[in-house]
Amino acid sequence: MATPLPTHRLGSATDLEPLLAAIGEARVVLLGEASHGTHEYYTWRTALSKRLIREKGFSFIAVEGDWPDCFEVNAAIKQDAATYGSAAQLLQTFNRWPTWMWGNWEVAALTEWLHGHNLKQPAERRVGFYGLDVYSLWESLQEVLHYAEQQGDGAMAAARQAFGCFEPYSSDPQEYARAVAFVSEDCHDEVNGLLRTLRRQAATRTYATLSEREQAFAAEQNALVAVNAERYYKAMLRGGGASWNVRDEHMMETLTRLFNLHGPDSKAIVWAHNTHIGDARYTDMRREDMVNIGQLAREQLGRENVFSVGFGSYQGSVIAGKEWGALWESMTVPTATRNSWEALLHNQLGGENALLFSNEIRTDARLAKSLGHRAIGVVYRPQFEQFGNYVPSLLPDRYDAFVFIDRTHALHPLVIKGNEHTLPDLYPWGE
Repeated sequence: MATPLPTHRLGSATDLEPLLAAIGEARVVLLGEASHGTHEYYTWRTALSKRLIREKGFSFIAVEGDWPDCFEVNAAIKQDAATYGSAAQLLQTFNRWPTWMWGNWEVAALTEWLHGHNLKQPAERRVGFYGLDVYSLWESLQEVLHYAEQQGDGAMAAARQAFGCFEPYSSDPQEYARAVAFVSEDCHDEVNGLLRTLRRQAATRTYATLSEREQAFAAEQNALVAVNAERYYKAMLRGGGASWNVRDEHMMETLTRLFNLHGPDSKAIVWAHNTHIGDARYTDMRREDMVNIGQLAREQLGRENVFSVGFGSYQGSVIAGKEWGALWESMTVPTATRNSWEALLHNQLGGENALLFSNEIRTDARLAKSLGHRAIGVVYRPQFEQFGNYVPSLLPDRYDAFVFIDRTHALHPLVIKGNEHTLPDLYPWGE
Protein backbone atom coordinates (compact mmCIF):
# COMPACT_ATOMS: atom_id res chain seq x y z
CA MET A 1 0.00 0.00 0.00
CA ALA A 2 1.38 3.43 -1.00
CA THR A 3 2.45 5.77 1.78
CA PRO A 4 -0.06 8.64 2.08
CA LEU A 5 1.12 12.17 1.37
CA PRO A 6 1.91 14.31 4.40
CA THR A 7 -1.11 16.64 4.34
CA HIS A 8 -3.25 18.63 6.76
CA ARG A 9 -7.03 18.65 6.96
CA LEU A 10 -8.79 21.66 5.43
CA GLY A 11 -12.41 21.90 6.44
CA SER A 12 -12.87 25.13 8.39
CA ALA A 13 -11.03 28.32 9.30
CA THR A 14 -9.67 26.66 12.46
CA ASP A 15 -7.72 24.30 10.20
CA LEU A 16 -5.54 27.25 9.16
CA GLU A 17 -3.66 27.05 12.47
CA PRO A 18 -0.69 25.09 11.04
CA LEU A 19 -0.45 27.60 8.18
CA LEU A 20 -0.32 30.54 10.58
CA ALA A 21 2.43 28.78 12.53
CA ALA A 22 4.41 28.12 9.34
CA ILE A 23 4.08 31.76 8.24
CA GLY A 24 5.72 32.76 11.50
CA GLU A 25 7.26 36.24 11.30
CA ALA A 26 7.22 36.57 7.50
CA ARG A 27 6.79 40.16 6.38
CA VAL A 28 4.83 39.41 3.24
CA VAL A 29 2.36 36.58 2.62
CA LEU A 30 1.57 35.95 -1.05
CA LEU A 31 -1.83 34.32 -1.61
CA GLY A 32 -2.43 32.90 -5.06
CA GLU A 33 -5.34 31.53 -7.07
CA ALA A 34 -5.58 29.25 -10.08
CA SER A 35 -8.27 31.44 -11.67
CA HIS A 36 -9.79 34.90 -11.31
CA GLY A 37 -13.29 33.53 -10.89
CA THR A 38 -13.40 30.86 -8.18
CA HIS A 39 -15.43 31.26 -4.99
CA GLU A 40 -13.25 29.13 -2.73
CA TYR A 41 -10.00 30.92 -3.61
CA TYR A 42 -11.52 34.24 -2.51
CA THR A 43 -13.14 32.93 0.67
CA TRP A 44 -10.11 30.98 1.89
CA ARG A 45 -7.84 33.94 1.17
CA THR A 46 -10.27 36.13 3.10
CA ALA A 47 -10.32 33.75 6.06
CA LEU A 48 -6.52 33.65 6.20
CA SER A 49 -6.18 37.41 5.66
CA LYS A 50 -8.51 38.13 8.58
CA ARG A 51 -6.43 35.98 10.88
CA LEU A 52 -3.17 37.53 9.69
CA ILE A 53 -4.58 41.00 10.37
CA ARG A 54 -6.09 40.16 13.75
CA GLU A 55 -3.40 37.86 15.13
CA LYS A 56 -0.19 38.98 13.41
CA GLY A 57 -0.80 42.69 12.82
CA PHE A 58 -0.60 42.77 9.03
CA SER A 59 -0.86 46.33 7.72
CA PHE A 60 -2.47 46.11 4.29
CA ILE A 61 -3.74 43.92 1.48
CA ALA A 62 -2.31 44.58 -2.00
CA VAL A 63 -4.10 42.93 -4.91
CA GLU A 64 -3.77 42.29 -8.63
CA GLY A 65 -6.01 45.27 -9.37
CA ASP A 66 -5.81 48.83 -10.67
CA TRP A 67 -4.41 51.47 -8.33
CA PRO A 68 -7.16 54.14 -8.76
CA ASP A 69 -10.06 51.74 -8.14
CA CYS A 70 -8.41 50.01 -5.20
CA PHE A 71 -7.39 53.33 -3.65
CA GLU A 72 -11.04 54.41 -3.67
CA VAL A 73 -11.82 51.27 -1.65
CA ASN A 74 -8.83 51.96 0.61
CA ALA A 75 -10.05 55.49 1.40
CA ALA A 76 -13.58 54.25 2.07
CA ILE A 77 -12.69 51.45 4.49
CA LYS A 78 -10.64 53.89 6.58
CA GLN A 79 -13.58 56.29 7.08
CA ASP A 80 -15.36 56.50 10.40
CA ALA A 81 -18.73 56.31 8.65
CA ALA A 82 -19.75 54.26 5.63
CA THR A 83 -20.50 57.29 3.45
CA TYR A 84 -20.08 55.08 0.37
CA GLY A 85 -23.36 53.30 1.14
CA SER A 86 -22.93 49.54 0.86
CA ALA A 87 -19.86 47.53 -0.05
CA ALA A 88 -21.65 46.46 -3.22
CA GLN A 89 -22.11 50.11 -4.21
CA LEU A 90 -18.47 50.89 -3.42
CA LEU A 91 -17.20 48.04 -5.59
CA GLN A 92 -18.99 49.45 -8.62
CA THR A 93 -15.76 51.45 -9.00
CA PHE A 94 -14.36 48.31 -10.68
CA ASN A 95 -16.06 49.06 -13.98
CA ARG A 96 -13.29 48.02 -16.38
CA TRP A 97 -13.43 44.48 -17.78
CA PRO A 98 -13.09 41.99 -16.11
CA THR A 99 -15.46 43.62 -13.63
CA TRP A 100 -16.16 40.38 -11.73
CA MET A 101 -12.55 40.01 -10.61
CA TRP A 102 -12.97 42.54 -7.78
CA GLY A 103 -16.64 43.44 -8.21
CA ASN A 104 -18.03 40.35 -6.52
CA TRP A 105 -19.85 39.43 -3.33
CA GLU A 106 -16.83 37.65 -1.89
CA VAL A 107 -14.80 40.88 -2.02
CA ALA A 108 -17.82 42.84 -0.76
CA ALA A 109 -17.83 40.67 2.36
CA LEU A 110 -14.10 41.32 2.86
CA THR A 111 -14.62 45.07 2.35
CA GLU A 112 -17.33 45.22 5.00
CA TRP A 113 -15.14 43.29 7.43
CA LEU A 114 -12.16 45.59 6.81
CA HIS A 115 -14.27 48.68 7.49
CA GLY A 116 -15.64 47.17 10.68
CA HIS A 117 -12.16 46.16 11.82
CA ASN A 118 -10.76 49.61 11.06
CA LEU A 119 -13.44 51.35 13.11
CA LYS A 120 -11.87 49.79 16.21
CA GLN A 121 -8.36 50.98 15.33
CA PRO A 122 -6.61 54.35 15.61
CA ALA A 123 -5.97 56.07 12.27
CA GLU A 124 -2.34 54.96 12.05
CA ARG A 125 -3.26 51.28 12.48
CA ARG A 126 -6.10 51.07 9.97
CA VAL A 127 -5.60 48.34 7.39
CA GLY A 128 -5.25 49.45 3.77
CA PHE A 129 -6.34 47.99 0.43
CA TYR A 130 -4.23 48.80 -2.63
CA GLY A 131 -3.82 47.84 -6.28
CA LEU A 132 -0.53 46.54 -7.66
CA ASP A 133 -1.31 46.46 -11.37
CA VAL A 134 -0.22 48.64 -14.26
CA TYR A 135 -3.17 48.71 -16.68
CA SER A 136 -4.80 51.99 -15.61
CA LEU A 137 -2.74 54.45 -17.68
CA TRP A 138 -5.59 56.79 -18.63
CA GLU A 139 -7.41 56.57 -15.29
CA SER A 140 -4.18 57.22 -13.39
CA LEU A 141 -3.39 60.29 -15.49
CA GLN A 142 -6.89 61.62 -14.77
CA GLU A 143 -6.33 61.10 -11.04
CA VAL A 144 -2.99 62.97 -11.12
CA LEU A 145 -4.54 65.85 -13.05
CA HIS A 146 -7.40 66.04 -10.56
CA TYR A 147 -4.97 66.02 -7.62
CA ALA A 148 -2.77 68.73 -9.18
CA GLU A 149 -5.81 70.94 -9.85
CA GLN A 150 -6.92 70.56 -6.22
CA GLN A 151 -3.47 71.46 -4.95
CA GLY A 152 -3.09 74.35 -7.41
CA ASP A 153 0.66 73.85 -7.53
CA GLY A 154 3.51 73.43 -9.97
CA ALA A 155 2.54 69.87 -10.85
CA MET A 156 -0.45 71.14 -12.79
CA ALA A 157 1.55 72.07 -15.89
CA ALA A 158 3.34 68.70 -15.95
CA ALA A 159 0.06 66.84 -15.42
CA ARG A 160 -1.68 68.71 -18.24
CA GLN A 161 1.26 68.12 -20.55
CA ALA A 162 1.24 64.36 -19.91
CA PHE A 163 -2.56 64.18 -20.13
CA GLY A 164 -2.54 66.12 -23.38
CA CYS A 165 0.09 63.85 -24.91
CA PHE A 166 -2.18 60.81 -24.60
CA GLU A 167 -5.44 62.60 -25.40
CA PRO A 168 -5.27 62.03 -29.21
CA TYR A 169 -5.43 58.28 -28.63
CA SER A 170 -8.98 58.27 -27.24
CA SER A 171 -7.93 56.93 -23.83
CA ASP A 172 -6.92 53.64 -25.47
CA PRO A 173 -3.37 52.66 -24.41
CA GLN A 174 -3.15 49.99 -27.08
CA GLU A 175 -4.01 52.53 -29.77
CA TYR A 176 -1.23 54.72 -28.37
CA ALA A 177 1.24 51.81 -28.52
CA ARG A 178 0.34 51.06 -32.14
CA ALA A 179 0.62 54.74 -33.10
CA VAL A 180 4.12 55.23 -31.68
CA ALA A 181 5.54 51.82 -32.61
CA PHE A 182 7.36 53.04 -35.70
CA VAL A 183 8.04 56.71 -34.87
CA SER A 184 10.45 58.42 -32.52
CA GLU A 185 7.83 60.65 -30.85
CA ASP A 186 5.97 59.22 -27.89
CA CYS A 187 4.85 60.25 -24.38
CA HIS A 188 7.78 58.76 -22.48
CA ASP A 189 9.32 62.11 -21.54
CA GLU A 190 5.98 63.61 -20.47
CA VAL A 191 5.06 60.88 -17.97
CA ASN A 192 8.58 60.68 -16.58
CA GLY A 193 8.65 64.46 -16.20
CA LEU A 194 5.37 64.31 -14.29
CA LEU A 195 6.71 61.66 -11.92
CA ARG A 196 9.90 63.68 -11.27
CA THR A 197 7.84 66.81 -10.54
CA LEU A 198 5.65 65.02 -7.99
CA ARG A 199 8.67 63.45 -6.31
CA ARG A 200 10.44 66.80 -5.99
CA GLN A 201 7.36 68.31 -4.39
CA ALA A 202 6.93 65.39 -1.99
CA ALA A 203 10.54 65.77 -0.83
CA THR A 204 9.93 69.38 0.27
CA ARG A 205 6.53 69.01 1.94
CA THR A 206 5.18 68.01 5.31
CA TYR A 207 1.64 66.74 5.73
CA ALA A 208 -0.67 67.62 8.59
CA THR A 209 -2.55 64.30 8.56
CA LEU A 210 -2.01 60.71 7.52
CA SER A 211 -4.79 61.14 4.99
CA GLU A 212 -2.97 64.04 3.31
CA ARG A 213 0.26 62.05 3.19
CA GLU A 214 -1.52 59.07 1.67
CA GLN A 215 -3.27 61.25 -0.93
CA ALA A 216 0.12 62.65 -2.00
CA PHE A 217 1.51 59.11 -2.10
CA ALA A 218 -1.43 58.06 -4.29
CA ALA A 219 -0.81 60.89 -6.74
CA GLU A 220 2.85 59.89 -7.08
CA GLN A 221 1.82 56.24 -7.45
CA ASN A 222 -0.60 57.15 -10.24
CA ALA A 223 2.25 58.93 -12.01
CA LEU A 224 4.41 55.82 -11.57
CA VAL A 225 1.59 53.71 -13.05
CA ALA A 226 1.53 56.04 -16.06
CA VAL A 227 5.30 55.69 -16.52
CA ASN A 228 5.27 51.90 -16.32
CA ALA A 229 2.01 51.50 -18.26
CA GLU A 230 3.52 53.51 -21.12
CA ARG A 231 6.42 51.05 -21.12
CA TYR A 232 4.11 48.05 -20.71
CA TYR A 233 1.84 48.76 -23.68
CA LYS A 234 4.77 49.43 -26.00
CA ALA A 235 6.47 46.21 -24.86
CA MET A 236 3.22 44.26 -25.26
CA LEU A 237 3.04 45.26 -28.91
CA ARG A 238 6.54 43.88 -29.49
CA GLY A 239 5.58 40.50 -28.00
CA GLY A 240 7.71 38.15 -25.92
CA GLY A 241 8.12 38.25 -22.15
CA ALA A 242 9.19 41.89 -21.83
CA SER A 243 5.70 43.25 -21.08
CA TRP A 244 5.13 40.56 -18.45
CA ASN A 245 8.35 41.59 -16.71
CA VAL A 246 7.42 45.28 -16.81
CA ARG A 247 4.14 44.41 -15.13
CA ASP A 248 5.54 42.22 -12.34
CA GLU A 249 8.48 44.53 -11.70
CA HIS A 250 5.92 47.32 -11.28
CA MET A 251 4.04 45.15 -8.79
CA MET A 252 7.20 44.61 -6.77
CA GLU A 253 8.11 48.30 -6.94
CA THR A 254 4.63 49.20 -5.71
CA LEU A 255 4.87 46.71 -2.85
CA THR A 256 8.21 48.21 -1.81
CA ARG A 257 6.73 51.72 -1.91
CA LEU A 258 3.82 50.58 0.26
CA PHE A 259 6.27 49.17 2.79
CA ASN A 260 8.05 52.53 2.85
CA LEU A 261 4.73 54.33 3.33
CA HIS A 262 3.69 52.14 6.24
CA GLY A 263 7.05 51.97 7.98
CA PRO A 264 9.75 49.39 8.78
CA ASP A 265 7.49 47.18 10.90
CA SER A 266 4.72 46.93 8.32
CA LYS A 267 3.52 43.61 6.90
CA ALA A 268 1.72 42.91 3.63
CA ILE A 269 -0.74 40.38 2.26
CA VAL A 270 -0.72 40.05 -1.53
CA TRP A 271 -3.60 38.58 -3.54
CA ALA A 272 -2.67 37.65 -7.11
CA HIS A 273 -2.81 34.77 -9.56
CA ASN A 274 -0.51 31.80 -8.99
CA THR A 275 1.41 32.85 -12.12
CA HIS A 276 2.42 36.03 -10.25
CA ILE A 277 3.02 34.77 -6.70
CA GLY A 278 4.56 31.34 -7.39
CA ASP A 279 8.32 31.74 -7.91
CA ALA A 280 8.86 31.88 -11.70
CA ARG A 281 12.27 30.18 -11.42
CA TYR A 282 10.51 26.86 -10.77
CA THR A 283 8.30 27.00 -13.87
CA ASP A 284 8.85 27.08 -17.63
CA MET A 285 8.70 30.90 -17.37
CA ARG A 286 12.40 30.77 -16.56
CA ARG A 287 13.24 29.64 -20.10
CA GLU A 288 11.70 32.86 -21.44
CA ASP A 289 13.60 35.02 -18.91
CA MET A 290 10.30 35.95 -17.27
CA VAL A 291 10.15 36.99 -13.62
CA ASN A 292 7.26 37.53 -11.23
CA ILE A 293 6.53 39.12 -7.88
CA GLY A 294 6.98 35.77 -6.13
CA GLN A 295 10.56 35.52 -7.37
CA LEU A 296 11.35 39.21 -6.91
CA ALA A 297 10.01 39.29 -3.35
CA ARG A 298 12.17 36.33 -2.35
CA GLU A 299 15.24 37.89 -3.97
CA GLN A 300 14.75 41.43 -2.63
CA LEU A 301 13.27 40.79 0.81
CA GLY A 302 14.98 37.50 1.65
CA ARG A 303 13.30 34.13 1.44
CA GLU A 304 12.79 33.97 5.20
CA ASN A 305 10.63 37.11 5.01
CA VAL A 306 8.34 35.82 2.25
CA PHE A 307 5.72 33.08 2.49
CA SER A 308 3.81 32.08 -0.65
CA VAL A 309 0.64 30.00 -0.74
CA GLY A 310 -0.55 28.50 -4.03
CA PHE A 311 -4.13 27.38 -4.69
CA GLY A 312 -5.53 24.78 -7.05
CA SER A 313 -8.45 22.44 -7.71
CA TYR A 314 -9.28 19.28 -9.63
CA GLN A 315 -12.68 20.22 -11.08
CA GLY A 316 -15.65 22.54 -10.63
CA SER A 317 -16.90 25.78 -12.18
CA VAL A 318 -15.49 29.26 -12.76
CA ILE A 319 -16.48 32.75 -13.91
CA ALA A 320 -14.64 33.82 -17.08
CA GLY A 321 -15.18 35.19 -20.58
CA LYS A 322 -14.77 33.28 -23.84
CA GLU A 323 -12.75 36.17 -25.26
CA TRP A 324 -11.35 39.49 -24.09
CA GLY A 325 -14.21 41.87 -23.31
CA ALA A 326 -16.91 39.20 -23.60
CA LEU A 327 -19.75 38.91 -21.10
CA TRP A 328 -18.77 36.75 -18.17
CA GLU A 329 -20.39 33.38 -17.72
CA SER A 330 -20.20 30.42 -15.38
CA MET A 331 -18.19 27.68 -17.08
CA THR A 332 -17.49 24.08 -16.17
CA VAL A 333 -13.90 23.36 -15.17
CA PRO A 334 -13.24 19.81 -16.38
CA THR A 335 -11.32 17.25 -14.38
CA ALA A 336 -7.61 18.04 -14.50
CA THR A 337 -5.50 16.42 -17.19
CA ARG A 338 -3.78 13.19 -16.29
CA ASN A 339 -0.17 14.42 -16.02
CA SER A 340 -0.86 17.37 -13.68
CA TRP A 341 -0.43 18.29 -10.03
CA GLU A 342 -4.19 18.58 -9.66
CA ALA A 343 -4.80 15.03 -10.93
CA LEU A 344 -1.98 13.65 -8.77
CA LEU A 345 -3.38 15.30 -5.64
CA HIS A 346 -6.94 14.22 -6.46
CA ASN A 347 -5.82 10.61 -6.78
CA GLN A 348 -3.56 10.66 -3.71
CA LEU A 349 -6.08 12.41 -1.47
CA GLY A 350 -9.17 10.56 -2.61
CA GLY A 351 -11.10 13.71 -3.44
CA GLU A 352 -10.48 15.43 -0.09
CA ASN A 353 -9.40 19.03 0.42
CA ALA A 354 -6.01 19.48 1.99
CA LEU A 355 -3.24 21.85 3.01
CA LEU A 356 0.29 20.85 2.03
CA PHE A 357 3.61 22.32 3.19
CA SER A 358 6.60 22.32 0.88
CA ASN A 359 9.09 21.44 3.61
CA GLU A 360 7.04 18.29 4.34
CA ILE A 361 6.47 17.11 0.77
CA ARG A 362 9.74 18.13 -0.88
CA THR A 363 11.44 14.80 -0.11
CA ASP A 364 8.54 12.72 -1.47
CA ALA A 365 9.72 11.17 -4.76
CA ARG A 366 6.21 11.39 -6.20
CA LEU A 367 6.39 15.19 -6.02
CA ALA A 368 10.04 15.75 -6.95
CA LYS A 369 9.29 16.40 -10.61
CA SER A 370 7.91 19.07 -12.89
CA LEU A 371 4.22 18.58 -13.71
CA GLY A 372 1.58 20.74 -15.33
CA HIS A 373 -0.18 23.09 -12.90
CA ARG A 374 -3.55 24.49 -14.00
CA ALA A 375 -3.79 28.24 -14.62
CA ILE A 376 -7.11 29.76 -15.74
CA GLY A 377 -7.21 33.41 -16.76
CA VAL A 378 -10.07 35.84 -17.33
CA VAL A 379 -10.38 34.37 -20.83
CA TYR A 380 -11.13 30.65 -20.73
CA ARG A 381 -12.28 27.98 -23.16
CA PRO A 382 -12.64 24.71 -21.25
CA GLN A 383 -12.67 22.61 -24.41
CA PHE A 384 -9.13 23.72 -25.22
CA GLU A 385 -7.79 23.60 -21.67
CA GLN A 386 -5.20 20.88 -22.20
CA PHE A 387 -3.46 22.94 -24.91
CA GLY A 388 -2.57 26.03 -22.91
CA ASN A 389 -3.81 26.12 -19.32
CA TYR A 390 -1.05 24.18 -17.58
CA VAL A 391 2.25 25.66 -16.40
CA PRO A 392 5.03 23.07 -15.88
CA SER A 393 6.02 23.57 -12.23
CA LEU A 394 8.11 22.19 -9.40
CA LEU A 395 5.33 22.70 -6.89
CA PRO A 396 7.30 22.29 -3.61
CA ASP A 397 9.80 24.96 -4.75
CA ARG A 398 7.32 27.30 -6.41
CA TYR A 399 5.34 27.78 -3.17
CA ASP A 400 5.87 27.41 0.57
CA ALA A 401 2.42 25.90 1.01
CA PHE A 402 -0.41 24.74 -1.23
CA VAL A 403 -4.17 24.80 -0.68
CA PHE A 404 -5.90 22.06 -2.65
CA ILE A 405 -9.69 22.20 -3.08
CA ASP A 406 -10.87 19.13 -4.94
CA ARG A 407 -14.11 20.67 -6.30
CA THR A 408 -14.55 24.43 -6.55
CA HIS A 409 -17.41 26.71 -7.56
CA ALA A 410 -17.80 29.90 -9.56
CA LEU A 411 -17.65 33.12 -7.56
CA HIS A 412 -20.59 35.51 -7.37
CA PRO A 413 -20.33 38.72 -9.45
CA LEU A 414 -22.15 41.71 -7.99
CA VAL A 415 -24.54 41.95 -10.91
CA ILE A 416 -26.30 38.88 -12.26
CA LYS A 417 -28.46 39.50 -15.34
CA GLY A 418 -28.86 43.13 -14.32
CA ASN A 419 -30.05 42.43 -10.78
CA GLU A 420 -28.12 42.54 -7.54
CA HIS A 421 -27.96 39.13 -5.95
CA THR A 422 -27.61 38.74 -2.18
CA LEU A 423 -25.88 35.63 -0.90
CA PRO A 424 -27.22 34.01 2.27
CA ASP A 425 -23.89 32.55 3.40
CA LEU A 426 -20.46 32.86 1.77
CA TYR A 427 -18.78 30.68 4.42
CA PRO A 428 -20.80 27.46 4.91
CA TRP A 429 -17.70 25.79 6.39
CA GLY A 430 -17.54 28.29 9.25
CA GLU A 431 -15.41 31.41 9.42
